[in-house]
Amino acid sequence: MPLTSNQIRALLWASIAVVIWLLLSLLAPVLMPFLLAAVLAYALHPLVERLHGKGVPRWLGAGLAITLLMLVLLAVLLLIVPVITKQVPLLREQVPELLNRLNAWLTPLAGRFGVSLSVDVSLVRGWLTKLVSGHEGEILESLLSSLRIGGSALAAVFGNLFLMPIVAYYLLLDWDNLVERTKSLIPPRWRASVQSFLDETDGVLGQYLRGQLLVMGVLAVFYTVALALVGLNLALPIGVFTGLAVFVPYLGFGLGLVLALLAALLEFQTVLGVALVAAVYGVGQVVESLYLTPRLLGERIGLHPIAVIFALLAFGHLFGFVGVLIALPASAVLLVAIRRLRRSYMASALYLESPRNAVPESPEA
Repeated sequence: MPLTSNQIRALLWASIAVVIWLLLSLLAPVLMPFLLAAVLAYALHPLVERLHGKGVPRWLGAGLAITLLMLVLLAVLLLIVPVITKQVPLLREQVPELLNRLNAWLTPLAGRFGVSLSVDVSLVRGWLTKLVSGHEGEILESLLSSLRIGGSALAAVFGNLFLMPIVAYYLLLDWDNLVERTKSLIPPRWRASVQSFLDETDGVLGQYLRGQLLVMGVLAVFYTVALALVGLNLALPIGVFTGLAVFVPYLGFGLGLVLALLAALLEFQTVLGVALVAAVYGVGQVVESLYLTPRLLGERIGLHPIAVIFALLAFGHLFGFVGVLIALPASAVLLVAIRRLRRSYMASALYLESPRNAVPESPEA
């Protein structure tokens, strides 16, 4: 049975899709820095255009945009590195004493219930001595092994960190030409609908970026003020870092929580002080998960709060850590496509056409 022209066209597009999927699967490690650079270029392009409109050469505007981004990342590192270098050496001196106090309180309490319970302080002291006495490499090696990250992969990560700004810079220089050349590949009969889809997607992604910045700012202020009210001396660097790091879901919050608890443990040396800091992060996580992210991000891009949670879990399961990063922007693009498919379906004959052989219902006697 010969195939019709529509069937041949469908098979051709399906074959192209399969080939593209296979190429993406095989070249994923190589393509990742280029894809992330394209995302950076897309986010920074409006700034470059504004600078260009004010008479700044495009090459200079692109350099300023990339430099500004690098300075922001450097500022985040400068906020957190002094905290770590200041607090970690104190672990060996103060934590064993805190554990001895915990044993003095915990052992009699457990004895009342007939349970022998205590913390092995010597084991903890030995681990802390390794941590601050030049054996950090062994601990790091074991951590990387547990995370299934080899040395070559770690080197590739740092290599990509240097490669992405360079690629993003060249993309910004030629962004308009690249967009026009890509659009020229679209068949003329599809260009109007594709341009409309791109414009709608661009608007949704712009709302996402603005919403994400608003969430980061609100949380940075919240954590800084709340930790300061608790009495933590390092409230400013830890609070600002936690707020900015929530751009990376889960990991940013977790790292901020660990740093805050460590600082509280070394500064307050009381269970109450540590519990208050933990309560601040608990309230912050609840507010972020149940209100800020669904309202300021989900509503801005048109996603229901349940859809936001599902997108984070689904993309994280499918693509790992990178999937968590791209979950919401990718969902925004999919949302635009789903809206258009829904409108097409609602206007199609499949939905509007009434059944031809419908038998009218007989009236009840």
